[in-house]
Amino acid sequence: MSGATTAAYLARRAAQKERVRILYRRALKDTLNWAVHRHLFYRDASDLREKFEANKHVEDLDTIDRMIADGEATYNKWRHPDPYIVPWAPGGSKFTRNPVPPSGIEIAYDYGREDND
Repeated sequence: MSGATTAAYLARRAAQKERVRILYRRALKDTLNWAVHRHLFYRDASDLREKFEANKHVEDLDTIDRMIADGEATYNKWRHPDPYIVPWAPGGSKFTRNPVPPSGIEIAYDYGREDND
């Protein structure tokens, strides 16, 4: 292989590894939306890991790209319709419940002291 071919191969493999990593993380986080209890989540997470590990040995770049595309399509098809959102995160039920007061309003902490001493 020439230097340019090797560099292109390594760049493509790096991009594939990154796509697989992102797909795995998203699928694992989405598993938490489907499995509410931890004992159910651990089994589902283990099954998900086995699915990813089963194709670890594949070396053909075109086959890997096709498998990644199939995995992303499957993930998008089975994503949870109402994912769990942390209450204080954007989109959560407590987000901006206590908004910051507008500028110009100050709170005086005098704790009952009087100015006429």
